[in-house]
Amino acid sequence: MTNDHLSQLPEDPSSYWIASTSFSNTEPLQENVEADVVVVGAGITGITAAYLLVHEGFDVILLDADKVLHGTTGHTTAKITAQHDLFYHELIKHTSIDKARTYYNVNEEAKKFIETIVRTHKIDCGFETQDAVLYATSSQGATALQKEIKAYEALGIPHERLSEVPFNEPVQTALAMMGQAQFHPLHYLTFLLEAFKKRGGRVYENTTITGMVEGDRPVLETRQGNYLISDFVLSCTHFPFYDANNYYFTKMHAERSYVIAAKAPNIQGMYLSVDTALPKRSIRSATIDGDNYLLIGGESHKTGQGKDQFDHYKALQSYAEHVFSATEFPYRWSAQDLYTLDNIPYVGVLTDNEPNTFVATGYRKWGMTSGTAAAIMLKNYVVGNETEEMALFDPNRFLINPSLKHFLKHNSDATMRFFTDKLKPAPKKIDDIGVGEGGIVSVNGRRAGAYRDKNGDMHVVDTTCTHLGCEVHWNNGDRTWDCPCHGSRYDVNGHVIEGPANEPLKPLPE
Repeated sequence: MTNDHLSQLPEDPSSYWIASTSFSNTEPLQENVEADVVVVGAGITGITAAYLLVHEGFDVILLDADKVLHGTTGHTTAKITAQHDLFYHELIKHTSIDKARTYYNVNEEAKKFIETIVRTHKIDCGFETQDAVLYATSSQGATALQKEIKAYEALGIPHERLSEVPFNEPVQTALAMMGQAQFHPLHYLTFLLEAFKKRGGRVYENTTITGMVEGDRPVLETRQGNYLISDFVLSCTHFPFYDANNYYFTKMHAERSYVIAAKAPNIQGMYLSVDTALPKRSIRSATIDGDNYLLIGGESHKTGQGKDQFDHYKALQSYAEHVFSATEFPYRWSAQDLYTLDNIPYVGVLTDNEPNTFVATGYRKWGMTSGTAAAIMLKNYVVGNETEEMALFDPNRFLINPSLKHFLKHNSDATMRFFTDKLKPAPKKIDDIGVGEGGIVSVNGRRAGAYRDKNGDMHVVDTTCTHLGCEVHWNNGDRTWDCPCHGSRYDVNGHVIEGPANEPLKPLPE
């Protein structure tokens, strides 16, 4: 590849959803307040739950440590579907057909909820009904897909077998879940947010919760030193902002995946490859400034691990050029997703001892339906309308198979990373870091992370993650410091972007 070829990708990561959305200015919390409900985290779960609860007559406060909708929800591919990759065969195998049907029904109802809101209020958010298609290009993938087809048949899921897809892939077989959808998620959610505020809901940005005292009326403390008192607290912060000794970092792992917008002819349907021996590819259409584009995603890996992250963007670009003859790539971005031990989200009471504090997390890559379903369940918990299907998502469950295997694998990997990274020598000196580059360096005999910005100024931080002391790695694709143990992420100045870390990396003088 030539440098001219690579220059077609944007120099800086930017989500199309965020770039094409207008946001109202919101101030941080600057006083002590009380409310019926405090919702922490302003993504799809938090905003939807706040919207639902304020319509139930509750006084609700919605907080975000950063800006509203700038987290995982702002970096999704925005597929609204109950088709969550190859999933239902394994779910039946490890739980039961009734629980698998419950999972499908909950996500299907979430999809219908979004569609009803969009059509009732005539929200201009590019909502389109599309089939969600899994496709296999190898015999191994085809065998796995046949098992999924049998699961669909057993569950009564409307589907269709396909022998081809409308782009240049040698497909052996494909499976379409009928009547799913796609949209512009932030145009939809900003409508919910404004409707929430019109009902008297209060929103505060740049307000980080640093502690919570449980009780009949939980008390939250902010980094600015203010307090919030409420009857109910909902943790909708991607990684739970408060753990209550549940050790969620041992029960979930973080993965990053990548998306590019590629100018190419429109296609009908939303597509996901299932071949495990090849990099996964996610494909859906989008209209950008009146032109047809495809959002092409994939290249998943555990956070802080693997090859140079910019190479993942380049791999998607090469795929888009080869399969779709794409030539323009105005946007690239990445997302972080949390996986639970059994791949079912954790939604419900945080601990049995604190029945008025709730959590929702672990959606894998399916936050549009899972996050909406979680919001509906959280609303039902608050109003005292618990239903039978909510037990499937109980955060305190533990399925022996596959949960135990995944628990041991995840935590042994984190332990290995902790020790091996500590022993690695710093590969560079600080003078080796060029403009726009970052890396691990030696500063006065100690390991440090250095980034030289476009002005030539150096940003140097301690590379010890403030969560449990693992060593962070430089993410060249997004210019962040990522922890390979539990997925915490920091910007070039060490500020926390993703938990479970709560405290920033220590700055070091150059």
